[in-house]
Amino acid sequence: MYAKVKAVTHLGLKVYEITVEVDISSGLPSFTIVGLPDASVQEAKERVRAAIKNSGFDLPVRRITINLAPGEIKKEGTLFDLPIAIGILAASDQIPKDSVVDYYFVGELSLEGELRRVSGGLPLSLFLKGKNFVIPKGNLVECSLSKETRLYHFENLTEVVLFLRGEEQREPVVNRDIEFIDKEFDLDFSDVKGHRFLKRAMEIAAAGKHHIIMVGSPGSGKTMLSRRMPTIMPPLDYDDAVEITKIYSIAGLLKDGEDIIKVRPFRAPHHTISYAGLVGGGTIPKPGEISLAHKGVLFLDELPEFRRDVLEVLRQPLEDGYITISRVKSSLEFPSDFLLVAAMNPCPCGYYGDPEKACTCSIGEIKRYRRKVSGPLWDRFDIKLKVPRLTDTEIFEKKEAESSEKIRERVKKAWEIQKERYIKEKIKFNGRLTPKLIKKYIPLTEEAERTLKNALKSLKLTLRSMDKIVKLSRTIADLEGDEKVNTSHLLEAISYQRYSLSDDI
Repeated sequence: MYAKVKAVTHLGLKVYEITVEVDISSGLPSFTIVGLPDASVQEAKERVRAAIKNSGFDLPVRRITINLAPGEIKKEGTLFDLPIAIGILAASDQIPKDSVVDYYFVGELSLEGELRRVSGGLPLSLFLKGKNFVIPKGNLVECSLSKETRLYHFENLTEVVLFLRGEEQREPVVNRDIEFIDKEFDLDFSDVKGHRFLKRAMEIAAAGKHHIIMVGSPGSGKTMLSRRMPTIMPPLDYDDAVEITKIYSIAGLLKDGEDIIKVRPFRAPHHTISYAGLVGGGTIPKPGEISLAHKGVLFLDELPEFRRDVLEVLRQPLEDGYITISRVKSSLEFPSDFLLVAAMNPCPCGYYGDPEKACTCSIGEIKRYRRKVSGPLWDRFDIKLKVPRLTDTEIFEKKEAESSEKIRERVKKAWEIQKERYIKEKIKFNGRLTPKLIKKYIPLTEEAERTLKNALKSLKLTLRSMDKIVKLSRTIADLEGDEKVNTSHLLEAISYQRYSLSDDI
């Protein structure tokens, strides 16, 4: 007795079609799964056995062999429970074999036969565009983002069997309308007094996707403003929201009833995070913090406290917008196009150069602390700022600070300008320009060119720093609505690149 059932699985964001073959033959009773299954798939034997019996169906007391094809793809997770159970019931003629031909199945089974939600439902549903997909009810909300997939959702194995026997009718869910409105934030830039220079820098960072690092004493306002960065970034469009939701679906982080991620992610991992926690990976590969921050903000507070190997791995996604996770027989890619916002103290105690509290660190301790941030990583920040404490005048200032909404409008206009400018390129933002594209898209006035050459000599700038200054000045010009980069834009951009960790020691 033989039956064949179609299923799907994912490795990272890549989806594969899987054929579940079931053979029931005479011999000593056994239950074998082959086709490169991992431990969780092997455990499906016990879940499927109990689910079939407890749902009132017969488990053949014969030799059962399950093959998951193709054999070269590793099968991971619990989503094969349902297709294996359906295959056994079809092979033993408890449901018609031809009833399963037009459907794809995924779902985890409880011992009672209840269907449980599986991670990664959205990318699987998007892959099966135009096809029939049988899923647990718990996956319906996220899977319905795939507008052309016909979804059949069930609560337990019995319901699926009755449907396939034709004893119960179900209408598929297709093209469910999603309410997609921007969320209002609890935080706002107007909550933070003073720091006009820092707020301006953060506006430029958001407008051109320029990575920013701030150095300052505890309580100087670095973290408060960093947490408000998403409030000045334009709302997500539908395509970006679906892309982010796919990542959260694979990570198993979608809340019950949550259909789509409606706001830009803000991820702030603790400095004790592991390499796999930041980058991604694990026995069943899942995205790390840098991918969960995709299209949003990754905030690294106390930057030197992170492990060196964890920090160095940031260099690839900062340049490429994705991270590659190498495994024994394969490699996976996760998108990680985020805006990096970092903060650090000037020394281990935090008060070097502070006008109100004396520093207790030796010069040697300060140098060792700052060396934890490598030169190549430091160079990848477009904006480097020393953040002073607020003065009494700023603290008690009565004038209301500018709201996030006003800043966001300016940032949105700058994004639109860049989108139009780079319509034929893969990149969309000034902060992602390569040296070749800088020459193509950023014309300087003659006076601006002279200013840049003088700065290169007097400040002893590297070519990388010079490129960053030009990119920053282009963003400043976009915020001002100017077609060409002029001297004032350049001079402001230079002020964001001047600070070095060795300047004040």
